[in-house]
Formats: sequence, structure tokens, C-alpha cells
Amino acid sequence: MRPLDETETTAVFEKLFKFVGNNLKNIVENPSHEGPESNPGRYCFRLHKNKMYYVSEALVKRATNVARPNLVSLGTCIGKYTHGGSFHLTVQALNLLAANAKHKVWLKPQSEMSFLYGNHVLKSALGRITENIAAGDGVVVFSMSDVPLGFGIAAKSTQDCRKLDPNGIVVLHQGDIGEYLRMEDEL
Repeated sequence: MRPLDETETTAVFEKLFKFVGNNLKNIVENPSHEGPESNPGRYCFRLHKNKMYYVSEALVKRATNVARPNLVSLGTCIGKYTHGGSFHLTVQALNLLAANAKHKVWLKPQSEMSFLYGNHVLKSALGRITENIAAGDGVVVFSMSDVPLGFGIAAKSTQDCRKLDPNGIVVLHQGDIGEYLRMEDEL
């Protein structure tokens, strides 16, 4: 478990910024009320075995008593580094993204299962969409009852979605809560 170097921090913040925008400040400065200390600490990012963790500083201090080979996980795993060095968000980051999302998409109830099976979001599946989404922006996908289902990358802007045919792809799938079942051994 170690702090991030500059290139790792840049990669993580760029990926998070794509989804949360200026709300990244809320993630970084989020007070932590864990531990016996009266004043709240902060959350920080730590790297352990190519996985990125979002963890309170109080928990990091306590984890120093555990040997590195014995430490399995700490805090919330929000992503991982590939062998090529790029950073990918994992489905465990969904709660963090959903709470601070800049762009949102809501799916119709009959289309939720298709997304949870790992398929892209089609225009016919859209219930609602936030304004000012540009192609390539990070999008958090919700059910119509505001339950976060996953996240992806916008394939079309909000204006282009209005003119798109019903079978056109609106959001490219990146992660969903169905991965807890599909990739049970890897998470």
C-alpha cells in the first residue's frame, strides 16, 4: 500500500474528472468520520498490487500494522492499472461516481436488464438524459427510480440523441452492477 506518484495521480484524476467534472473537489476533500479521533480526517488514494483504493487516512494508519503480503484489500477499490499502464475504473467506483455525477442517463425499466448484461445503451432505452452532454463524456446510468446501474462513455451528444434512430448507440458500456455476478472471481 503506497501513495500515488504524479503520473498515477494524473491518470486517476483525469478519469474521475471525465465522470464527475468539478465535483472532483468533493471526492478529494470529503471528510472521513472513521476512527476514534474527534476531528474528521480525509480520504486518500492508495495503490496496492495494481489496484487503486479510496480509503480514509485513519484506516491507512491502522493498516501499517499489517504486512504488505498479508494485506488483501483496504477501503473501496475504485480502479486498476493494466499491464500497459492505463487506468480503468471498476464497478466498485459506481457509488462514488453516482453521488458526484455530472452527466446522467436514466433507462426505461424494460431496458435495464440489457444494460446489466453488458450491452450498450440504445436510444430506444433512454428514459431521460441530462443536458449538455458531449460525445466522449463520462455518463452514469441510472434506473428510472434513481438506482445507479453502471457507467459508460457518451457516444453521441444530447442534441445528436434527439435526431438519432431508435437503434443508435447513445452510451458505450464500461461497467455495471451485473459484473458482481459475471466476474465474481475477479473482483
